[in-house]
Amino acid sequence: MNLKKLTDIMAALRSEKGCPWDKEQTRDSLKPFLVEETYEVLEALDEGNPEKIKEELGDLLFQIVFHCQISKENNEFDMSDVIEKISEKMIKRHPHVFGKTKFKNKEDFRKHWEDEKKREGKHRDSILEGVPKALPSLMRAHKLQKRAARVGFDWEKTEDVLKKLDEEMKEFKHALKKKKQSEIEDELGDIFFVLVNISRFVGVNPEDALRKTISKFISRFRYIEMKAADKRKNLSEMTLKEMDMLWDEAKAKETGK
Repeated sequence: MNLKKLTDIMAALRSEKGCPWDKEQTRDSLKPFLVEETYEVLEALDEGNPEKIKEELGDLLFQIVFHCQISKENNEFDMSDVIEKISEKMIKRHPHVFGKTKFKNKEDFRKHWEDEKKREGKHRDSILEGVPKALPSLMRAHKLQKRAARVGFDWEKTEDVLKKLDEEMKEFKHALKKKKQSEIEDELGDIFFVLVNISRFVGVNPEDALRKTISKFISRFRYIEMKAADKRKNLSEMTLKEMDMLWDEAKAKETGK
């Protein structure tokens, strides 16, 4: 099997005698699948299962091939054009690998990267431009903060950000006392934004951290459900204390303590 085999399969699926579902898909209708497959790849990466990673990467690749086939039908471009474009771009952006250019440090390389983008016609009026609006909010906040930090708009140390978190928590509590929903929403958003800044300072991707915590929550809650089922009890019949004990059991099993 190779990439041409996959593009041929895609062409067959979209042909006159192909699959009715595949034939009716459009760029817009495929958007949710592209996002879904991307997150399934992330989930597989978190689990660290090579077979699952291989499968999910294949599903994501199929979505890319799907979009290329639609573009080919529109006489715009095809898969080979996409591959040629990204290959050309990567070679130009890495002259220290594919040429004789030498960079003193990462900063010099980043400047070259940005300069190359400008030469490609991607001039930006603001350093914050180019961060997709469709990104998950935590990821987008993280990227925007990194952009601003490049030009010195940043705290000096983690302790400074923690002080800002304390400040935002006080403002949030004040908004809660006033019971004004719009202010509560604003202040809660500020807290999230500061937490993203803290994650950046300690070298943690906030989106990855939250995704892993969600997985832990699901695993531990499933443990509570299974234990309740063993006792032939509904969760609604259990006390919070009982569920907390099972939660601690699940946590102990994870950590081996």
